[in-house]
Amino acid sequence: MPEVPPISESSGSAEQSVAVVHHAALTEDIALSLLSERDLTTEAIEHISRDAGLMKSRKVRIALASHPRTPRRIALRLIRELYNFELMQFALLPTAAADLKRVADEILLARLSSATLGERIALARRCSEKVAGSLLLDKETRVWQTALENARLTEATVVRAVQRSGTAAFVEAVCRHRKWSLRAEIRATLLRNAHTPLPRAIEFARRLSPAQLRDVLHTSRLPEKIKAYLRKELESRK
Repeated sequence: MPEVPPISESSGSAEQSVAVVHHAALTEDIALSLLSERDLTTEAIEHISRDAGLMKSRKVRIALASHPRTPRRIALRLIRELYNFELMQFALLPTAAADLKRVADEILLARLSSATLGERIALARRCSEKVAGSLLLDKETRVWQTALENARLTEATVVRAVQRSGTAAFVEAVCRHRKWSLRAEIRATLLRNAHTPLPRAIEFARRLSPAQLRDVLHTSRLPEKIKAYLRKELESRK
């Protein structure tokens, strides 16, 4: 068997890469090394994508889908064939194109309804902001509790979840959360939610200016007794 042409930093030209790709002894390690080169030619990429043996490697498939020079038709096909956790991994890759990461997120979102409880909990820990926002609305407490701790979660995503959630347990958890309960926009959103407990409503209301509180109460879905109490508090502050 002929030797594989060496890959060196000094001679890593496009021509050399093509020569290595066309070599019969191309292995997973060599393919991954080639795919780490951002200037790898489209010809070389297409040759790798047609190698049935290499396409059995999940690492090669992800590296190929995330390469900036991979034709979109190939990348989309590979993304659709990824497993759930591979989709999550792909959506977090800094090297992957933004539009392809959105595709990976959308596919994963569509699969959440059929994912097991254990899968959803594991995904909630590390997934992208978009997927975490969806998992905040999961019916299982352990899933949304885990998603609330996701480091990629943003204030805007939590606000949307509070607006959409119909469960008192989730709203109360946000009210008590050591991070999210301190955010002004989230507090204002909680003051508009029907499930916010009176003690928390009083605490949050006192942090708002009279003008802000008046605006919030105008659109709030809190029970009338709580809103009446807060209005009295507002009058006393005058």
